[in-house]
Amino acid sequence: MSTMPLPAKASLSQLRARAKDLRKAVSKGRPDAIERAQAHHPAYGDAGSFTLRDAQLTVAREYGVVSWGELMARVATELVEGRELHRYFGVELNNETWDLLDQIDETSPVLDQERVLYGAYAACLHWLEAGNEANHARGEHLIARVAARIGRADLALPHARRCLQLIQAHPQQMSDWDEPFAREALARALAATGAVTEARAELQRARQLTELVADSGDREVLEKELAKEPWFGLSS
Repeated sequence: MSTMPLPAKASLSQLRARAKDLRKAVSKGRPDAIERAQAHHPAYGDAGSFTLRDAQLTVAREYGVVSWGELMARVATELVEGRELHRYFGVELNNETWDLLDQIDETSPVLDQERVLYGAYAACLHWLEAGNEANHARGEHLIARVAARIGRADLALPHARRCLQLIQAHPQQMSDWDEPFAREALARALAATGAVTEARAELQRARQLTELVADSGDREVLEKELAKEPWFGLSS
């Protein structure tokens, strides 16, 4: 099995894009992509079961690295000289967790659930060191979303409430899309705990605030997130 060197000035964003492209290509049955997966993934099954995590492992092995985590560490070590470590890892862990969020749910293997949940916590921790209250609020939002996704309403609700609390306490640091995202996460968490009336009110407020977001691209992102499950029986 041949490997290749990392590209000059490699970044995790580039490598994540490479993994996403590989997953899409395998799912479409492209022979070259399937050949890559068969050559480098230690337990390749079939195109239908090839996940983003499988693609990430394949990419790591293509570069002669045992795991995606080790590849991340190697690239970070090469890139962070002269950069602020906490900010770097805050960005990367945030993006990594969002990439994986739709790939898991409460039926996923426990280890996969833990990896995504701990990734969200780690991102938030780095933003506490390197960011401002807006970064902190967005970190709390991500934790709440992951927790709801894996059926941990006990975690989702306090983090969703903390997210909204930060936004209300520091409005000058927030974008116009922060509060609707916070209301969306809070609505999910409340629905997961069975507080349907309060959840409906938060969801309605999230919709109203989404309509007020100035940028059409930001509104579209919010609308797509509002359309995603799980809503725990509460219509989105």
